[in-house]
Amino acid sequence: MRSLTERNPILVGLVGLVIVAAVTAVTYFSGDLPVIGGGTTYTAYFGQAAGLQPGNEVRIAGVPVGQVTGVTLAGDKVAVTFRVKNARVGNSSTVAIKLWSLLGGKYLAVNPTGPAPQDPGRPIPLSRTSSPFDVTQALTGVGQQLSRIDTTQLERSIQTLSDAFRGTAPSVREALTGLADLSRSIGSKDAEITSLLHSSALVSGTLADQRATFQSLIRDGNLLLAELQARQAAIHGLLVGTERLAAQLSGLVADEQGRLRPTLTELDQVTSLLERNQADLRRALSLVGPYYRLLGNALGNGRWFDTYVCGLIPKSYLPPGTGPARGCMSPRT
Repeated sequence: MRSLTERNPILVGLVGLVIVAAVTAVTYFSGDLPVIGGGTTYTAYFGQAAGLQPGNEVRIAGVPVGQVTGVTLAGDKVAVTFRVKNARVGNSSTVAIKLWSLLGGKYLAVNPTGPAPQDPGRPIPLSRTSSPFDVTQALTGVGQQLSRIDTTQLERSIQTLSDAFRGTAPSVREALTGLADLSRSIGSKDAEITSLLHSSALVSGTLADQRATFQSLIRDGNLLLAELQARQAAIHGLLVGTERLAAQLSGLVADEQGRLRPTLTELDQVTSLLERNQADLRRALSLVGPYYRLLGNALGNGRWFDTYVCGLIPKSYLPPGTGPARGCMSPRT
């Protein structure tokens, strides 16, 4: 067998490019392969997408069995394609877009009913699908509708009705007057109401954008609570042991109180004595230091020590100029 260096480099390069392209294609379309990806793709028609996006989970009885692969517009309907693996979808199955969190997370819920399997080539009709109520869109729609109301014209119309029914019964007149006051109040607060609804929509949108952070926070909180619950027995044992230790210490102090009181009294007396003689102790310590320094110098010659004997030889026997000049003192002093 010839080595690669002996073969045609152009042919080797082309084979390498084909292998790289094949590996890239297998990696990119791995979800569509029958062995490592697999699953059956279905299509369902909805009246609205309700914020559903490709990549959202598909669940049966709360268990993830696949994911949404596409959300496209099909005329006056929305076509949602989804892939299901290792799960049966019947020919009477219903599909619903549902919220899995208050922050706007969506998933596709499939109720697999029907005596026969669902044909993947036949879309699930609108009669067997449903969409959730979107609070964010509702608030936005209310804000837009209120902004289109001519509050001045509405107030003038109700005031005209009130004037027209001025001669009617008092109850009708009061009702119309109340409607006029209500219209006037709404007209004066129109900007505030519109701003409030707009701010509510912004808050809802922000919470929806940060749902991953809130999910992580809630998940971490669940883990913390689970760990605390798992450690509940240990924490309970620690608290019980601490309580028993406190009881034992209290009993020990109560039993030994007769012995501890004289000891503490004597210790207080010793402390008072040391405090009264603090000046003498300080002076003694200042004198002990030089003494032990000189003693260390005298005994610092191994097995010998330095001594000085004064007056052993009479001064008359000493040569002139030797011996202490002022009494029996060391010449080195």
